Amino acid sequence: MATSTTTVPTENGWKYLQQLCKHWAHKLDVELDEQNHKAVVKFPEATASMQSDSSSLTVRIDTKDAAELETYQGVVASHLDRFAFREAPLPFDWKAA
Repeated sequence: MATSTTTVPTENGWKYLQQLCKHWAHKLDVELDEQNHKAVVKFPEATASMQSDSSSLTVRIDTKDAAELETYQGVVASHLDRFAFREAPLPFDWKAA
């Protein structure tokens, strides 16, 4: 199992999290917890768990191998930057978990 996390500083984390979920819900299994500002997105080879608060958005990606991990880090980062175009590029500092 390969895992990485990043915490992106943004006051709009909840907004971006909702947008990502709505976007991906058309093709992927998405669970959105509005009360706790959390979400889980299940990709074919990875799972992205996200949580927002008033100052940041934290993302955790779990995959079976490191090559897939790097791919999904890019997928999540590019989609977040697309929705956060006023703030983009967001600073992603992925760390192995």
